[in-house]
Amino acid sequence: MCYYNGQKVTRAEFIQLKQLEKAVRDYDFLDVDVHNGFNYPPCAIAIATDDRRDFELVQAQWGYVPGKMSADEAIAFRRKLTTLNFKAENLWVSESGKRSMWKDAARSRRCLVLSTGIVESRHVPKIGKKGQELKETIKYPYQVTLKDHEYFWLPGIYSDWVNTDTGEVTKTFAIGITKANELMKQVHNSKLRMPCILTDELAWEWLMGDLSDDRITEIAMTQIPSRLLERCTIGPEYRLEGAINKKEYPELPEIKQEFIDQEVLEFDHWS
Repeated sequence: MCYYNGQKVTRAEFIQLKQLEKAVRDYDFLDVDVHNGFNYPPCAIAIATDDRRDFELVQAQWGYVPGKMSADEAIAFRRKLTTLNFKAENLWVSESGKRSMWKDAARSRRCLVLSTGIVESRHVPKIGKKGQELKETIKYPYQVTLKDHEYFWLPGIYSDWVNTDTGEVTKTFAIGITKANELMKQVHNSKLRMPCILTDELAWEWLMGDLSDDRITEIAMTQIPSRLLERCTIGPEYRLEGAINKKEYPELPEIKQEFIDQEVLEFDHWS
């Protein structure tokens, strides 16, 4: 899953998407180490202009809310379904076999979510007094970034939520998640999922393209090779303070490396 996402751009002068670019200095919201999705924060997303020749960077509330709802209904809806993410394989049909709530947005309201690094936790079993592994685990948080990139793009879908109490319209969004690669199977070892990370070409196509349902699914299922990612362990303050601080855990077993040259992914569009 992806519930913690950074959006802190400090080195790049422009946010670029293929030949288009936006000056970082024009946006005062690209300075957050990590957003906690459970706070439903305003985050930076890219949406296409009406003619699909350019994009705009806007703020939208993380936590998808479809259509019209009161504030209380929206809170209950998000708590029940956890709409921070959507599974790529359930864009059209839900896990229960019903029509997916993501369907219309996947066809007509696709966006890109800016990321400077995601945070996931690795679960390591506690050891009992007799040396046995216990069911209880210790969580070790990692920040995962893309090598040689200060920022990258995640596929998203958005909805304009109309608050029926006030009439206020708020953009809301969810991030696409896919099957974990070999690195993320070790880092996010409780769920074996990860956010989909797009190449610039796929990001452009996702945002601007007139796509078939099959192509939308294909892009949303994209798995990035483990060799292209970097990771480091961080302190637990990311959760409440939104701060990323590197931290070593001497007791933490090393991530296994031998998989990198042998990795074969089912949905690798990076190679």
